Amino acid sequence: MKDERFLKLMSRTYPTAQATAAEIINLKAILTLPKGTEYFFSDLHGESGAFLYQLRSASGVVRRKINDLFEQSLGTDEQDELAALIYYPESGLEKAHRQKENYDDWSRITIYRLVELCKDAGSKYTRSKVRKKMPENFAYIIDELMHASGSNKQHYTHEIIFTIVETGMGDDFIIALCYLIQSILVDRLHIIGDVFDRGPHADVIMDALMEQRDIDIQWGNHDMSWMGAACGSPALVANVVRLGISYNNFDVLEDGYGINLRPLSDFAARIYADDPCSCFSPHTLDANEYDPVDLPLAAKMHKAITIIQLKLEGQLIHRHPEYHMENRLLLERIDFTANTTRVDGTTYPLRDTLFPTVNPKSPLKLTAEEQELMHALVSSFSHSERLQRHIRFLFSNGSMYLSCNSNLLYHGCIPLKKDGSFATVSINGKTYSGKSYFDYIDTTVRQMFFSPHGSHVQQNAADFAWYLWCGPLSPLFGKSKLSMFERYFLDDPKTRVEVMNPYYTHLDDQKVCENILEEFGLDPATSHIINGHVPVRLKEGESPIKAGGKLFMIDGGISKAYQNQTGIGGYTLVYNSHYLALAQHMPLAPGKRMEEQSPKVQIVEAVKKRVTVGDTDTGAELRQQIAELEDLLAAYRSGQCKEKIRK
Repeated sequence: MKDERFLKLMSRTYPTAQATAAEIINLKAILTLPKGTEYFFSDLHGESGAFLYQLRSASGVVRRKINDLFEQSLGTDEQDELAALIYYPESGLEKAHRQKENYDDWSRITIYRLVELCKDAGSKYTRSKVRKKMPENFAYIIDELMHASGSNKQHYTHEIIFTIVETGMGDDFIIALCYLIQSILVDRLHIIGDVFDRGPHADVIMDALMEQRDIDIQWGNHDMSWMGAACGSPALVANVVRLGISYNNFDVLEDGYGINLRPLSDFAARIYADDPCSCFSPHTLDANEYDPVDLPLAAKMHKAITIIQLKLEGQLIHRHPEYHMENRLLLERIDFTANTTRVDGTTYPLRDTLFPTVNPKSPLKLTAEEQELMHALVSSFSHSERLQRHIRFLFSNGSMYLSCNSNLLYHGCIPLKKDGSFATVSINGKTYSGKSYFDYIDTTVRQMFFSPHGSHVQQNAADFAWYLWCGPLSPLFGKSKLSMFERYFLDDPKTRVEVMNPYYTHLDDQKVCENILEEFGLDPATSHIINGHVPVRLKEGESPIKAGGKLFMIDGGISKAYQNQTGIGGYTLVYNSHYLALAQHMPLAPGKRMEEQSPKVQIVEAVKKRVTVGDTDTGAELRQQIAELEDLLAAYRSGQCKEKIRK
């Protein structure tokens, strides 16, 4: 009966044997096509300019295709100009209007070239798949131009292009073609965590990600911090604001998401009026475009929110003794008479001794003004429509990990013991490790967003999101502690040492990587691990390729904050039907020639036989659909299901 009901449901979509057979033919043909190209990015950290350049250029693929198609007809400068137009069509057209003597002729020639690029980029996909990526207003015309061939249609295509320009639609059509090329070349996009913090415009990156048709995101610790803040966690709201001020990201907070920082500014200016807050000067990697900031005032705001965060985190640690983080209650360990504190049993002098809002008898208690301030900030995060839209997208398209086409994707680490076996975590009387721990985290985090706001389940999940930000057994964090207090208040560098999880000592251990792949149900002989989180120090000789090619660490420093460590401007991992390749980018420098900006591409694994759709996860799904359709076709032919013939 169940099978019969299922066949009847299918018959609504395929009402006749002919329609069913046609779909079987279509799906079987698709299985033979080359697989689409997947792009893997990690640790974007708000660097919208660099990320959009790498995405729109398909990590150098656009420029290479231009050279392949037009090497004989276009010089290097003309190829660079065409590539720049595809990456940034609006500004490219503005420049062309100023510089081209016969703009209409230039437009027609450019359309011809862009159509050729569309044909080449879309040649390994079905016509219907490419058409779905086309802008609706021009879909019919683009489809005709891409598939018109032979001498009989030569005048036809010429007339289309001449008329497009003649009717004043040339610019819009060129823009549509440029974005179509970008879309076709990046078939699937994987973001291995940490869209947020440090860089100037995570909001712009999120807008771009939401325009992608096929995208997944593996949550990073910085993403989790913003997710928790958007869901009302006071500790994570304070953390997001603190990091935003620390990296001078006022634009993304105030202009990007409309977070009202005026109450914090007023509070800090008054409470810390006579305090230079010299330990709290913000990093200024980027200038603010919309909100030029008074750095001395920013330092006061930075200290004010840091003290509030330490109080809120202390309260949270007391609420959750199961986190075993009592060693982070450093605000409670201050001797306000001697101006010292204890860290791991050792007493250290404080380098900042001004704590006007801390009551020595109850150091974790917020003052009335601090409570009012936090209420305003939490409300601002909760009511930011754009932020809530972005966070919902992170939940709908994100997860703790993903197994995709024999690749295991996660941001940070799999918590391990020193011997390389899986570390165990006890939660509510149950023990988790490896995959079961990741599955538990994924389920719990979603309760933070989807459970009734303010319920015990929702608040408990929001507290757990804070643990994922900085807890010692958090797979998103992967360190023994977050030495925030020590960096602000203590001089001794020994106090700031953050011991990495044993996972990071086993990165080159092929057996450990194979065990991880098996734990997540993947064949270790043919699969890879792809993660980020820790910048690869390439200039010190470190390689992003680990364990004999079983693991790829693709945090290459797209964030300016890490480029002194990495020496480069980020990595992209590219997986197409021929090979797995690592693109090594240089820091974005707008004044440089396009050729100088092209990444160095290293093929890290070539396939013996070209990978088809049939070899992918999508292929497995299509074969299942084919089997179901064949059952329906048999049911039509046996009379079990009746065809719905319409006149």
